[in-house]
Amino acid sequence: MVKKEKRQSFSVGIASGMGCCKVESVVSVDERGQMVLPKELRDKANIRAGDKLAVVGMEKDGNICCISLIKIGEIEEMVRNRLGPVMKEMFKD
Repeated sequence: MVKKEKRQSFSVGIASGMGCCKVESVVSVDERGQMVLPKELRDKANIRAGDKLAVVGMEKDGNICCISLIKIGEIEEMVRNRLGPVMKEMFKD
């Protein structure tokens, strides 16, 4: 069983034309590689039991530097409108 940790409370925002990115939660990975999305986050993101999430990794210099979870029903629009400009900017060099 995973030991419950005291919930950290902080917010980091990065304003951009696409909205605001912020740390919603901090989760731990257990010895089996599993993690739990907190209920407040699942409610806010409207994630329900049985929903499918795509795991999208962004790579820089051969290493994954960012992992995003995107609901399958929204992935096409999200990739095109949100991750596309980020990826373009990251690999602009």
